[in-house]
Amino acid sequence: MKILICYFSGTGNTKRVVDKFAECLKENGNDVTLQRVEHEFNLNIEDFDLIGFGYPVHAFNAPEIILSFVKKLKKLENKKDVFIINTSGEPLKLNNISSIKLTSLLKKKNMIVKYEYHYVMPYNIIFRHTDRMAYRMWETAKKIIPLDVKELLEKKPAKLKKVFMGRFLAYIFRIEHWGGKFNGKHYKVLPECINCNCCVNICPTKNITVKDGGLHFGKNCIMCMRCSFLCQKNAIKIGFFNKWKVNGVYNFNNPGDTSEDKHKKYCKKAYQKYFKLSEERIAKASAE
Repeated sequence: MKILICYFSGTGNTKRVVDKFAECLKENGNDVTLQRVEHEFNLNIEDFDLIGFGYPVHAFNAPEIILSFVKKLKKLENKKDVFIINTSGEPLKLNNISSIKLTSLLKKKNMIVKYEYHYVMPYNIIFRHTDRMAYRMWETAKKIIPLDVKELLEKKPAKLKKVFMGRFLAYIFRIEHWGGKFNGKHYKVLPECINCNCCVNICPTKNITVKDGGLHFGKNCIMCMRCSFLCQKNAIKIGFFNKWKVNGVYNFNNPGDTSEDKHKKYCKKAYQKYFKLSEERIAKASAE
């Protein structure tokens, strides 16, 4: 089966998950093509048997860059099944509404969402998870993804349960798309900047440019956090949300991390439930 996965990843979490998903699909004999939505798109979707979309949840919605990408796609002549992969920093049910607008847009393109999969990965804004927690999140995802792929290939429907008034709530939270543009214009460069232009080169919307010898932030920011998270000198101030800034990649291979978890009470029950259910599912699959 020929499978296309179109995805956006701000700082690498979604890419990590999508790559693992694609790896499992290939191990089951499928031909998988990965397409980053920020890159040039010249594929014919009609050539694929199954289509996937991957993204990090932005304010309980799909990122604007994903929605804009779908809007530009041509309507298919024949209906095709679609699966959605999304990631977020917390296992709240409210994240399940993130696909509502995307599902609606895809339907207009003759693409029907039948499968949805959600994985918890560490924050790149709000606060920094410990490497120990990041490791646990990733190890859990690596064990769950093969199970989801198996069910996907068996055509077992998997839809995330939406919360009450989900469509309305998703609509309200999409103010983040406008807010990101407004806040993005207030990004600042700190004296620590060494003019390496890394942020200029990696910005998915080309929102950062060099002007008069300095960096200029335009009005197309989607608050993916790629520039501030990956800045080696931690030299970017992210506007009104600077107190939520997270800088530096996580060490997903360090289960021995002993740093204090300053946020261990945050969504504690939700995390406990997520890991408990995941571990039960993994154990059940191992016993079969």
